[in-house]
Amino acid sequence: MTDAPPYDSFLLVSFGGPEGPDDVMPFLENVLRGKNVPRERMLEVAEHYAHFGGVSPINQQNRELLAAIKADFESHGIDLPVYWGNRNWKPYFADTLRQMREDGRQRSLAFFTSMFSCYSGCRQYREDIIRAREEVGEGAPVVEKVRMGFNHPGFVAAMADNIQTAAESIGVTPGDTKVLFTAHSIPMSMADNCDYEKQLREASKLVAAACGATDWDLVYQSRSGPPSQPWLEPDVLDAIARLDDEKKLTSLIILPIGFVSDHMEVLFDLDEEAADLCRERDIKMARAASAGTHPEFVSMIRGLVSERLGLTSEKPAVGDLGPWHDVCPQDCCTYTPRRPASAGRPSSPVGAGRPTS
Repeated sequence: MTDAPPYDSFLLVSFGGPEGPDDVMPFLENVLRGKNVPRERMLEVAEHYAHFGGVSPINQQNRELLAAIKADFESHGIDLPVYWGNRNWKPYFADTLRQMREDGRQRSLAFFTSMFSCYSGCRQYREDIIRAREEVGEGAPVVEKVRMGFNHPGFVAAMADNIQTAAESIGVTPGDTKVLFTAHSIPMSMADNCDYEKQLREASKLVAAACGATDWDLVYQSRSGPPSQPWLEPDVLDAIARLDDEKKLTSLIILPIGFVSDHMEVLFDLDEEAADLCRERDIKMARAASAGTHPEFVSMIRGLVSERLGLTSEKPAVGDLGPWHDVCPQDCCTYTPRRPASAGRPSSPVGAGRPTS
């Protein structure tokens, strides 16, 4: 885009969540539209949102992240007004883009609240934004995403720090306990067309090395497909039970590395289900915080934006994979569902078939 206008805004791109009991069903209808999910399943999920008062914490967490980004931009001389848009709940992408157009914005840099590449965590958001631009019509701002930061030293440092804090809370060190890194499971047919697993394993390896964890595994959570459809495994609950059966676990740290905030799935799948299982088995468990508004994570976002603004020629990345691409290839993270071929763990009570929320 050699003739494009300069970047004039920043857009935080996220999933969205209900903020009251009356929002739950409309939100779930948005999430599950076009998916082959029985209404009984939707009602089951709604009951779990009711357990938390019908409020998902994700929207408030995004407000806090946006405020932290804005303050960090201002303190480092980045003059970009910040905006926020969601896929499945207010503020919707189209409404945000419409406001940006009214404010005179023409070209925006976006950060997606997903650190790993797959259809539902990257390409689908890009498709959503394209549709929103078409809905807004003439003058809708162009939106370009910054690169994935899964191996950025800021993200690695934030995750390592959160593991250390969790370890201290139960009187252990990362080096003398089991550490499980969790991420949202996705269908194998989606995983086959992206670098999700590769990036997750690289990030987990880097974080483990940074905090001194030597006994760790990558596991998955929150699957929502039918049992007959193959999804990424092992499930976190299955992994805990198996590890404890093989060699009694005395302590365990779980880090939801695949999520950037402590939203509904983290609260339910880890803070309730995994925690209950650990109590039943007399395992001392600590759940490490997600990235949230950790200063290193916020600084990383500013760094990714600075790269695209041309304020720095450096593109920090640690490990073996190097800095990820700025512009997604045309066939990046395509997803063609395939016919289920094997059984898997039953659906998560709150999962919605996506790696971010």
